[in-house]
Amino acid sequence: QVQLVESGGGSVQSGGSLRLSCVYPESVASKNCMAWFRQAPGKEREGVAAITTEGITTYKRSVQGRFTISQDNAKNTLYLQMDNLKPEDTSMYYCAADFPRFLCVDLTNMGQAAHYWGQGTQVTVSS
Repeated sequence: QVQLVESGGGSVQSGGSLRLSCVYPESVASKNCMAWFRQAPGKEREGVAAITTEGITTYKRSVQGRFTISQDNAKNTLYLQMDNLKPEDTSMYYCAADFPRFLCVDLTNMGQAAHYWGQGTQVTVSS
């Protein structure tokens, strides 16, 4: 069974930074792309950032310039560096993997097609 394991969440004040990590099995590394999603209570899940195996990145507009997605296949780890955090970034963050190629830059629709999900890590930003 494929397992994705997130870590790095926590509580920070507005303007602070966190780095999320997602450890994945080697079998997932070549699966087109990986992505980070988030879901706050009472809200729909939304795609935050995605990265293809070629290193092409895509970001949700509201996090562009503040968040950076990266991947280290030598460590089988996906990262999300989050800077200048805002209260509206408060959410449970999930990593996901194995999407159809044509969805790898489509943050709006790719969540429906992920084959693997992590258990989530909570990020709370206070004002």
